[in-house]
Order: sequence, then structure tokens, then C-alpha cells
Amino acid sequence: MSTEEEPKVLSSVTVRGGTLKRLQHASSSTSTMMTLAIFFPSCYEKKCAANQATPVLYWLSGLTCDDTNFCMKAGDRAFEAANAEGIAMVMPDTSPRGVDVFNVDSYDLGQGAGFYVNATQEPYKPHYQMYSYVTEELPVFLSKWYKLGTVNGNSSESLQSVAGHSMGGHGALTIAFRDPSKWASVSAFSPICNPTNCPWGEKAFNAYLGSIDAGREHDASVILSARGRPFVEFDDILIEQGLADNFYTQGQLKPESLQEAATKSGQKNYFEHA
Repeated sequence: MSTEEEPKVLSSVTVRGGTLKRLQHASSSTSTMMTLAIFFPSCYEKKCAANQATPVLYWLSGLTCDDTNFCMKAGDRAFEAANAEGIAMVMPDTSPRGVDVFNVDSYDLGQGAGFYVNATQEPYKPHYQMYSYVTEELPVFLSKWYKLGTVNGNSSESLQSVAGHSMGGHGALTIAFRDPSKWASVSAFSPICNPTNCPWGEKAFNAYLGSIDAGREHDASVILSARGRPFVEFDDILIEQGLADNFYTQGQLKPESLQEAATKSGQKNYFEHA
């Protein structure tokens, strides 16, 4: 498959002054058709006419989600705020999908649970390449077709930010931590902060990467602790965690591990509890 093919517009609606489009395109990373949603602020057309890039926020969703969840649950208020700031929002799917994509009867593995890593183990390896999809393919795709983040890949500063929830919060943190120069900011809501030390992460890393140890390079707490110094690219790290969250009380999220790693490395951090 080739990302040179023009994306197909599945739907387009006016939302809070901007335009929300649902798109499908052929992905070279996953070797499948991938679906995503993009919110274009009202200033988008004017910026395109001036050959200017529109800043973009990637939203990475959690387990069982797809590109529609954020739009349905948070989109109304979020898109209003994004439109006011002149920011586009991109909501990719959480995994490859299709009849040829291996799946299991489990909500926390397989389709809907790509974990934002590149699988090295069969039968996941051929399609579950979500890290490359989000970090490499999508920025080029968005620049080429929509002038989001950069114009034809050229920019002297990062116009991309990344955020996410739960599994998507894990993805946002690790993606930003592994290549901080690409991202203007990172934030997460109830993220999986220490996946090598929780059931969700252990299951995913064993299946996709072959071992828990192989998942250490995709563990935000491990990355920050091993770094031993703060990120100069980020002023602070914002984590928001609801204390009544069942997955928090079950030990799946472990924000304290990330807070400890941040303190150890001298990284400013703010943990908001609701």
C-alpha cells in the first residue's frame, strides 16, 4: 500500500465553527486501510492559502476505542477550544483493523489495543506497527495532504503536540519521551505510566514484543528514570488522574511511578487528582 494515494473522505460536518472530517487512507506502516478523524479550525483555509502550517494536536485513545470515541465524548467542548486557538486535532485509530488483521477475543490485546508499539512477534508483526504509524507516517501524511504541523515537511519549530487517555496516555508519553524534539508539548489523562509493571502492559509486551523487558523502551517511567535529567523541550509534565478510576485502584495505571521518576530526574511535574 502507498501513502501517496489520496485519502478518502468518509464524512464531513461543521462542528463548533470548524470542520470535522473522517478519513480513510492506505497505510504503508500497517499494510492496511487506516481510519482517522481530523478537526480543522475555522482559520485553516486562510492558513493554507498563505501556505502556512496549522498547529496540530494528536489525540491517542485508549483500549477498545477507535477514531470516533474522542469526537463523541469530548469533541463538542474540545473542538470549540481548539477552534478558538486555531489548532487542528487528529484522532487516529488505536490499531490496524480488517479481516486479514490477526485478532484475539480479548479487549486488551489485538484490534482496538495496538499499544502504540511496533510488534516484532508473529502473528502481530505484519500489521501492528502503530508506533511507526503515529510517529513517522502520520506527520508526513498530514503535512502532504493538509499542511498540518508542517508544510511539505518544512518547519523550524515543532507545531505538533500529543495527548492521550489510558493506553493512549501511555502512547503519548512514550512517543514524546523517545523523541522530544518533535513535540511542542505532551499531556495525558489517566495514562498507563509504568506498563512493564502492570497486567495490561505485561500482556501487551509479551505478545507484541516477546518479553516484558523488551517493553522497557516503551515505558514512560523507565525512560524518564533512566534519563536521569529533565527534558529541556518540556516545561513540565501534566498528568490528570481520577482517584475513583477502577483501573487506578487495580494497579494498572501507576502514576506514582512516573512522578517518582520525574522527581528523580529533576523534571517538573504536575499531577492533578479528581
